[in-house]
Amino acid sequence: MGRIFEVRKHAMFARWNRMAKQFTRVAKDINIAVKAGGGDPAANPALRRALQNARAVNMPKDKTDAAIKRALGKDSANYQEIIYEGYAPHGVALLVETATDNPTRTVGSVRNIIAKNGGNLATTGSVSFLFKKMGVFRLDPSTVKDQDELELDLIDHGLEEMGESTGEKGEPQLVIRCNFPDFGRLQEALEKRGLAPLSAEHEYICNLPAELPEDQATEVLGLIDKLEQDDDVQKVFHTLA
Repeated sequence: MGRIFEVRKHAMFARWNRMAKQFTRVAKDINIAVKAGGGDPAANPALRRALQNARAVNMPKDKTDAAIKRALGKDSANYQEIIYEGYAPHGVALLVETATDNPTRTVGSVRNIIAKNGGNLATTGSVSFLFKKMGVFRLDPSTVKDQDELELDLIDHGLEEMGESTGEKGEPQLVIRCNFPDFGRLQEALEKRGLAPLSAEHEYICNLPAELPEDQATEVLGLIDKLEQDDDVQKVFHTLA
């Protein structure tokens, strides 16, 4: 097991260091999970995952409880998860994941941000083939007694790769990835072993990261940062190395 490769994260989740934005993103995830599978975390793996990620950003329990209650209400917003594909400057591919109750507003906003920053919105399927959707679990290495043993054990539950990485603040993390259809199996295997991930999400992992000079990379990261500041945007995935 070695160090796991991850694309540059300067802008990825940059806006989530502001607590209100973190909470908004997680609240939408909770809403979508409750609408799809009910308000009982024990019977709804997607909700358990959303609550786990809420704890990772220190969202208070009263706020998560309120988010569940709102989602169960008749007048709660119905968010659609829509992915937009496009290109940043210098040929860097983008997948923009959104959660919106107004797709017309969202596509207009995403198109405008990309166009104003030297890129262009593309048609569905134009860049998605450059990415692989995977389940990604991040653990605190100190909670794992024997990483080699865990790796061998999890192979039977869908593990594709496992390695060392760092978090947004440079803290050590153990990253575990699986093909997305195996997400539930791997989540259950970790739960049975008493391992509570720091986060458990899906990510689109690029197959061929693109190397750019620093000035060009800065342009691309500036566009990604602006996209992430849009209220409807949940995550932005890219091929910048």
